[in-house]
Amino acid sequence: QVQLVESGGGLVQPGGSLRLSCAASGVTLDFSAIVWFRQAPGKQREGVSCIRLSDSNTFYANSVKGRFTISRDNAKNTVYLQMNSLRPEDTAVYYCAADEIDCYSDYGGIIYYNIKHWGKGTPVTVSP
Repeated sequence: QVQLVESGGGLVQPGGSLRLSCAASGVTLDFSAIVWFRQAPGKQREGVSCIRLSDSNTFYANSVKGRFTISRDNAKNTVYLQMNSLRPEDTAVYYCAADEIDCYSDYGGIIYYNIKHWGKGTPVTVSP
């Protein structure tokens, strides 16, 4: 069974930075992409970034493009989300998820196919 564990969330001032981690473990890593989602109170879940594991191509939603960077460390089975120039509207619980097929960006958002595994989330609060 694959497990995804997020870490790195916390409280940060506007303009600050955080780096989230998503560590994957399991007998077989049976997925093709990692997607970072976020969900703010009272709002729908939003895909903000993803990385395709076959070629390490990265994709971003318009809301975070230019501020967030997704990357991976194969040796550690970990995907990172570096978040810079944070804004109060970035406040949310951030989840990583594994898609068994693919992901990409279109229509200003993240497109995914079949999420197979979810992490439990890590909260991010951006406030003075």
